[in-house]
Amino acid sequence: MQNLHIEQYQEKRGLDVKTTNPINRKPEIDPDSIDLGPIPHCFSSMQARVLDHVEGEQLTIGFPVLRNYLNPAGSMQGGFITAAFDNVFGPLCYSATKSTATTMIDIITSYHRPIFEEDELIITAMVKTQGRTKIHMMAEAYNRDNKLIATASCDYIRLNK
Repeated sequence: MQNLHIEQYQEKRGLDVKTTNPINRKPEIDPDSIDLGPIPHCFSSMQARVLDHVEGEQLTIGFPVLRNYLNPAGSMQGGFITAAFDNVFGPLCYSATKSTATTMIDIITSYHRPIFEEDELIITAMVKTQGRTKIHMMAEAYNRDNKLIATASCDYIRLNK
């Protein structure tokens, strides 16, 4: 998987990494000020907060690690991590296509280290390719200490209405 570090993306865009990295700052984006499409209940129930957005290209969202996400070992269960990725990929797909007539056809998640209660899972997803019918996205998830927790990729297809 290609390295998608947000710092590199921001440097490429000419932004000051120290002040724009979502891990180092408080959220500045009002979710009502950007169009991420219809917000599903699972997005709201995971207490997601939008940290950064580049229309149709990139989206960063933070998710608190809540007690009800923990497995018996005390870390966030893998299914909840994948659900968090899904809750970033969906709005980013809408941002890229401006259509709800899409569906995810696959998601692949790799887990690198555990994340524990009271931390925050910070996911940055990017559109890697977009054709007439298929959109491919990749993402990385970090904790507040900027340690890589998991990576994911997915494909969406446009549906005929």
